[in-house]
Amino acid sequence: MFTAIAGTARAQVVPAAAPCALAQAAVFERFISAECSACWTDVAAPVARSDAWLLDWIVPSARGDQAPLSPAAPDEAAARARRVLNADVDDARTTVHRTSARTTSEAKLAVASGPAFNGYFGVQVDGRGRAPVDSGVWVALVESVPAGTDGTAVPRQLVRTVAGPFRPHEFGSGKAWRVLQAMRWPETAKPERLLARAWIERADGRLVAMAGERCTR
Repeated sequence: MFTAIAGTARAQVVPAAAPCALAQAAVFERFISAECSACWTDVAAPVARSDAWLLDWIVPSARGDQAPLSPAAPDEAAARARRVLNADVDDARTTVHRTSARTTSEAKLAVASGPAFNGYFGVQVDGRGRAPVDSGVWVALVESVPAGTDGTAVPRQLVRTVAGPFRPHEFGSGKAWRVLQAMRWPETAKPERLLARAWIERADGRLVAMAGERCTR
């Protein structure tokens, strides 16, 4: 299902474009246990509205590398699930978490990545506007997996690697700020399908704003 790429020096890779919602739009997150192959292939998997952000998380299980979906299960997925679900991810079904649109948020975000080289993307996040004092910036490489590929019956925005939280010096003042981060993609990811994603998250897991690169709208 998740096969390793043939090499890591891919300097000319350009991530495919993907639809992007507004920065303060609702966020739809699907959490799948690394034990649940049936969740990944489920033709009736819960789907997000077209105007919402989508994140797919595969959460590591107690069996570690022995779980069938473990090659696509970043450690950060378990931490994100704990922050927002307040419960363990079910090993037999997809667990959904919805964040409502944040129409009162002042935060503005933009994210872009440089060419892939030697297994890394350079990712830049720019922001402005005041954010809650308990919040931080998170950066991710998300793999756009079309329906009908890699065994999934529905389109996926699969979180492959995550970094953060970052708290720039200007973060709470409303002044412009920037985060630069080198992001290594997993060997089981297809770099031509990877897109940078960034969001501002409060300490309790609530999302303030989100941005994606190479948006088609």
